[in-house]
Amino acid sequence: MAALWVIAMLFSFFSRASLVVAEESKCYKEEPCRNPNVALHLKLGAMACILVGSTIGVCLPIVGRKVNVLRPDNVMFFVIKAFASGVILATGFVHILPDAFESLDNPCLKGNAWEHFPFAGFIAMMAAVGSLMLDAMATGYYQRADCNKNLKVGVAEISHPEEDNAMEQEHGSHLHTHGYAHGCNNMDQESVSSLLRHRVISQVLELGILAHSIIIGVSLGASESPCTIRPLVAALTCHQLFEGMGLGGCIVQAGFKNRSTTIMAFLFSVTTPLGIAVGIAIASAYNQNSPTALIVEGLLYSASAGILIYMSLVDLLAADLLNAKMQSSATLQLWAYIALLLGISAMSLLARWA
Repeated sequence: MAALWVIAMLFSFFSRASLVVAEESKCYKEEPCRNPNVALHLKLGAMACILVGSTIGVCLPIVGRKVNVLRPDNVMFFVIKAFASGVILATGFVHILPDAFESLDNPCLKGNAWEHFPFAGFIAMMAAVGSLMLDAMATGYYQRADCNKNLKVGVAEISHPEEDNAMEQEHGSHLHTHGYAHGCNNMDQESVSSLLRHRVISQVLELGILAHSIIIGVSLGASESPCTIRPLVAALTCHQLFEGMGLGGCIVQAGFKNRSTTIMAFLFSVTTPLGIAVGIAIASAYNQNSPTALIVEGLLYSASAGILIYMSLVDLLAADLLNAKMQSSATLQLWAYIALLLGISAMSLLARWA
């Protein structure tokens, strides 16, 4: 529900801030080969292609968990996730952060505070630090909550010794839940902590991805230039496919219930197409070079870049590459490095068109 609220607020904020009537000024630029009718057909096709690509990307790891080769405990999963992590890292550094600098360094913002301070880098840095703090606080909160819950279970069972003795005589073993009465450092608690950690990672990562997906969709939907839209359709479809694989892998490791998994996959799949629909609706009044639009885009791009860079380096790559299973196999490490570089290269190459 929190994710739904955040997406609704982002859509509302971006739409209101971007609905600025284009004025005849130095900041208004006519798009090349402008053709609204052809552009509309291309945008409708883009919505379908991106929806399919996003859905396939995020669902592959989720459906693949039932296949032994793609299960989270299999070596192939580490390799595929390394590729997807490289895609997310390149998305932050090569796609989103340069766009943030371009928006906030635009000549249309000259003459005010935006030209006297590198806001794009500063906001990206603060978003990364904020992600770290949110990551740590959320993980600690859920661990403490789960620990307290298990302690209460242990105390409740100790308070009924006659029931424990009866069960012990029947089954010939002590109840393992008593361990929670003495602390939260056993193997079961470590497993629970790891699961909670993956859940926090997947949710923060999705918020970062959805933030820039909205902007991508609105920008594409507001364009009326077929020359601009055509190369973006294939590039953004591949972009969403690869990015969805990374997010899907995190969702699988988080072990969400079917309902939560479906909601997260659905939100990722539909956000960019919905952004395109919003862009189509405001195309007549939207000027990408208006100061308001540039500031909103720049701020969201910067924050999204910071979140994705932090998540890809710390929560995805560092966590997997320093994993005991990875460290025990030089061959697996080599394949993971190759997959990582391939993911970075593939997404960096797409920057030529998107």
